Amino acid sequence: MARPEKIRLGDLLVQQKLLSQEQLGTALEKQKASGRKLGRVLVEHGFVTEDEISGAIARQLNIPLLDLRHVHVRPETVRLLPEQLARRFRAVVVEIKDDKVRVAMADPTDLFAYDEIVNHLKREVTVAVANEGSLAQFIDLIYRRSEEISELARNLTEELSDEVIDFGTLAATQNAEEAPVVRLLQSVFEDAIQVRASDIHVEPQEKSLQIRFRVDGVLSVATEADRKIGPALIQRLKLMADLDIAEKRLPQDGRFVIRLKKRAVDVRMSTVPVQFGESAVLRLLTHGGVTSLTDMQMPEAQLARLQALIHRPHGLILVTGPTGSGKTTTLYAALADLNTPERKLLTVEDPVEYRLPGINQVQVNDKIELTFARALRAFLRQDPDVILVGEMRDTETALIALRAALTGHLVLSTLHTNDAPSAAARLLDMGAPPFLLSTSLAGVVAQRLVRKLCPVCARPAQLDVNERVWMKTELAAGLDESVLKQARGCGHCNHTGYQGRQGIYELLEIDGELAGLLNRGDTSGFRTAAQKRLAGQTLRDEALRLVCESKTSVAEAMRVTHQVDE
Repeated sequence: MARPEKIRLGDLLVQQKLLSQEQLGTALEKQKASGRKLGRVLVEHGFVTEDEISGAIARQLNIPLLDLRHVHVRPETVRLLPEQLARRFRAVVVEIKDDKVRVAMADPTDLFAYDEIVNHLKREVTVAVANEGSLAQFIDLIYRRSEEISELARNLTEELSDEVIDFGTLAATQNAEEAPVVRLLQSVFEDAIQVRASDIHVEPQEKSLQIRFRVDGVLSVATEADRKIGPALIQRLKLMADLDIAEKRLPQDGRFVIRLKKRAVDVRMSTVPVQFGESAVLRLLTHGGVTSLTDMQMPEAQLARLQALIHRPHGLILVTGPTGSGKTTTLYAALADLNTPERKLLTVEDPVEYRLPGINQVQVNDKIELTFARALRAFLRQDPDVILVGEMRDTETALIALRAALTGHLVLSTLHTNDAPSAAARLLDMGAPPFLLSTSLAGVVAQRLVRKLCPVCARPAQLDVNERVWMKTELAAGLDESVLKQARGCGHCNHTGYQGRQGIYELLEIDGELAGLLNRGDTSGFRTAAQKRLAGQTLRDEALRLVCESKTSVAEAMRVTHQVDE
């Protein structure tokens, strides 16, 4: 292919009637003042979208327009272009064919970038255009920092073999960011954020230090290094979390905030002494991660019922499910919808996961006997409208919450049960009086998180015997295997076959009949009546819906619904 021609972006957009002359003039003035690229200025001011710019360039140059979200590329092909050049020129190698290299660029008219890429690849280059935003995300996914982490770990091992580092002194120095241990931790955090990890596990083994990431609920090894660097990493993390670096025999908990790529990330840290040293788990909580209920992909009918439920003036609403099923996210989404100047919202949590403006949040502290129950009793003297209790841990907390719900407050809380009907029985087992439970409990939401198939590499499903039997058993209608997909794995999804998760929910509202059964303590009758109301709307039904919509696999639906049966 011939070298691309240079075109004037503003004139091109005006010519294709995507931009007016007045808008172009305004953007050029802004560009002159800021020194940024014209395309970025146009997008930031809402004059055009990135897709419109890419489409206009593709039409003018008569080159392909690629959607990198749906392009399957081998990582080794992309890495023909070093990360530094890829980020500098906003370009990635997407295909090698007949010794020709196809490169997707955000701006194919950047002739200097084109010449540098050709000079580096030393092959014939054909170009395509790609949306700048999706191209940046693609670069983050492909250019993982695993090699950099391993190299920094090796460097740190060599340094520690020669001398002992005083991390107390290191933290106070101006050049702390230059220390190998700090650079290693920064690379680990950046890699974790790139792959959307929720947790980082730093685990000393007998002969190595293992660092694992939990992505979409599943752990995978990020890197292994020499075991001798483990104490250095843990000590630096303890300094960041303001923990006692001399105490290695007892568990410790702390938190700190880091800034990565212009994003603030809250890090909750837990250390535990294990056989070969100290193990640390870091929970990553990105600021601004709280969504509203409308963003949680609930079916519309279910969403409308839940919104009506949380806008009741009083009553107890429970969100149930195992650890890691998204209960806290649902509660925060409900709080975000309820957070108006007319309401006073109070929360008691252990720990406070997200800091929300306009809401009074209390952190449980057992060391000073600030328990859930004690905070709840104090809340009732604070004139609240809505109270969130992080977890129903004991009978005292449950009784105070139920009484608060009975006396004119809306109370939100979580409970560990497998499904919605089991929540009432669990509270009765905890000692809640039947009359109090029947008059206070308004509704129960049970939920799970299902991994979504990667849109790039998902392929038609080939069901095994167990999967086929399970689908035929669960589906009332006939089984249409043509719509089913299964995971494969590619560079976009870190070779897991899945990318992201989606919640599935079942919502049980307590009506007069159910309340009457609770008042009589008839848990068996309550479960039977509750299951009738949930017919066709259970967690299993929702998982099957996602399977039939090609959003998840049969294997994933079976895994999640097996948790419900346990």
